[in-house]
Amino acid sequence: MHAALVTSFDAPPRYAVIDPPSATEPDDVVIDVVAAALHPRVRSGAAGAHYASSTALPVVPGIDGVGRLPDGERVYFLTLDSAHGTMAEQTVVRRERCVALPDGAADIAVAAAINPAMSSWVPLRHRVAMRPGHRVLVLGATGSAGRLAVQIARRLGAGWVAAAGRDPAKLAPLSDVGADALICLGTNDLASAVLDAAADTDIVIDYLWGPPAQALLPAVLAARSDPARPLTWLHIGAIAGPAISLPSAALRAHNLTITGSGQGSIAAAEFLAQIPALVAEIASGALAVDALPLPLAEVESAWNAPVSREHRVVFVP
Repeated sequence: MHAALVTSFDAPPRYAVIDPPSATEPDDVVIDVVAAALHPRVRSGAAGAHYASSTALPVVPGIDGVGRLPDGERVYFLTLDSAHGTMAEQTVVRRERCVALPDGAADIAVAAAINPAMSSWVPLRHRVAMRPGHRVLVLGATGSAGRLAVQIARRLGAGWVAAAGRDPAKLAPLSDVGADALICLGTNDLASAVLDAAADTDIVIDYLWGPPAQALLPAVLAARSDPARPLTWLHIGAIAGPAISLPSAALRAHNLTITGSGQGSIAAAEFLAQIPALVAEIASGALAVDALPLPLAEVESAWNAPVSREHRVVFVP
């Protein structure tokens, strides 16, 4: 069968012919892949840079997708890390990691949107005590995951949503999808910008980490009228850097909780339990990501081709 194949962490996958996978465990099932998206998590795994990625080569990249079971049932499926990734004509997964799709859920839309959407959907529903009326700040709101986080926070009852990013042109359209306020991270007076747009924030959804988070965290704390009011800083991505320096007073002088959400911190079963409701949101059109479907045969040339962060490449075998 044909598949994308990573043979070096320093080069993009190539389109290759490999042996088809087989079900070796009782709960394994071979799936005909219909669509598999190129997420940032997939890129970092194929580069050997993700904390949960395999160091063994060769490997077929991809962690999730839409496919058909042997009986024809159409499912969303999650592989996480395996030598049999999703960017192939077939892959093998555990049956328990397959979720049936309703007729109204389009293959490309589901493949493109589930991963970036569940980065905020799952922790906001599962581990962060979000309540109706909460004020939410999305840090890194101009990418596909951040844009969805703005919409998801609103759908889950946020009373106020502020979107923060570095590109004013990409920030502006977020007002149309649920953002009440926009914060340009390039401003010289970040503290005033936060005070005007995101005072008394209850939850920060952070896709950037690094220098932006280090600069923004003191500004968010300074904008709070009551330091005892709980603030949850939900760390999801580290696009801007892997570390920050955190003053100890930030934790002692404020009711601040910093927590993360990612592979390892939430069990696969807990992720999957949230998928049906998320699929319903996608199928209804309430949540959307701009998808760019491409033939899997173009994987090598498309892997590093310039694509806007608002778009999600979806490979079709």
